[in-house]
Amino acid sequence: MPLDPMPDWVHARRREIGERLRAAREDANLTQLQLGERIGRDHRTIHRWEYASRIPTLEDLLLIADALDVPLAELVR
Repeated sequence: MPLDPMPDWVHARRREIGERLRAAREDANLTQLQLGERIGRDHRTIHRWEYASRIPTLEDLLLIADALDVPLAELVR
């Protein structure tokens, strides 16, 4: 049964993960549009993940890690 509302720490972790996604993308010198093209997602979706308004699935995280050539653990630690 999901918690409603989510605890504050969940939202904080989502923001941290979004910041890591953005930093990894920028380190790879990619725009949101370029990353979206590499993983088959819209650039607006990338933006929503980076700013924690949406949650990437595990599949999305795996695609991002592969496209950016970073370990998945680095994105979600």
